[in-house]
Amino acid sequence: MKNIRPIAIYLPQYHPFKENNEWWGEGFTEWNNVVKGKPRFKGHYQPHLPADLGFYDLRLPEVREKQAAMAKEYGIYGFCYYHYWFNGKLLMERPLNEILESGKPDFPFCMCWANENWSRRWDGGDHHILIAQDYSEQDDIEHIRYLLPIFRDERYIKVDGKPLFIVYKPDEFPNIQRTIQIWREEAKKEGMELYLCAFERVIGMTAEEECAVGFDAAIEFQPLSKARRAYTLIYGKQTILERIKNKLHKTYCQILNKERIRKKDSIVDYKKFIDLDLEQTHSCKCYPGVSPSWDNSSRRTKIWATIFKGSNPELFYNWCVKKIEQFKPFSKEENFLFINAWNEWAEGNHLEPDQKWGKQYLEAFKRALNG
Repeated sequence: MKNIRPIAIYLPQYHPFKENNEWWGEGFTEWNNVVKGKPRFKGHYQPHLPADLGFYDLRLPEVREKQAAMAKEYGIYGFCYYHYWFNGKLLMERPLNEILESGKPDFPFCMCWANENWSRRWDGGDHHILIAQDYSEQDDIEHIRYLLPIFRDERYIKVDGKPLFIVYKPDEFPNIQRTIQIWREEAKKEGMELYLCAFERVIGMTAEEECAVGFDAAIEFQPLSKARRAYTLIYGKQTILERIKNKLHKTYCQILNKERIRKKDSIVDYKKFIDLDLEQTHSCKCYPGVSPSWDNSSRRTKIWATIFKGSNPELFYNWCVKKIEQFKPFSKEENFLFINAWNEWAEGNHLEPDQKWGKQYLEAFKRALNG
């Protein structure tokens, strides 16, 4: 077995909380979106419904224990929990808070700051902002001071003693280089060094740009990665007229605060995408990523969706095998492989067992990891 630490990205949304009750109705969770999924074309797999773990509630410690046990059984080293911070305001923090307080499950974890505006993106209304990010140097200081005690947890994933912390959208910051500097200075005051990474996405900074501004490494955010851009250039070209029409429609809806009507869904061939991804290279430290699937049509019922068509466990297995073969860890502990995701059910993107495939994606990943 190759010396690799696979980390699965984890969404902590599956429990009711005050803000969701106010914005979407009492008792709302991501499961409300999941069950809305409907096929949009012949052979389209929707809805994605959970199997072994059911429609769980993350307020229950036994659910979190079962998730960790299942992940460990199939070769996952740890979870990367999305972290939602808005100038000291936290959202969806309860599951991680209880994990920290209880010491259970005894399973490695790290955090990724999902630093984007909180909008009605969950149901396709991207332009309707509910809570906005407001960046400042003072907030950078307060944020890292909040995080430092969490980084000291014995389960927290580290590289040579440095806690791993990830930024989702570094391009959103007014001066990400200054933010990185502040974080490192504040950590140093507490006798700590940081290992900072950023996701490389289809829109935003490249891995090389992320490393140049001070991140220790970049991470492929699959399948919305560098390869997704390449796929669009080859297979998804629009005519000039189509681009103009889409731009005008988007502007019109933003001005009048209207929902954008559904345009043609973006359909991506999963196998062709994998082939393109395996051709991508980086000239800096960039950790590889894989994804079992992607289909956010259950969230975006009123507007266009992105759907990766043709995913199955065998294709996923082949992708994992080749990504592992290609990856040469940068050092003994710089050996991460990221899986997006453990439980993004409303994006059709999950390793957790569903009613169609059962545990086959988990089994495929374990098989690939074991060579």
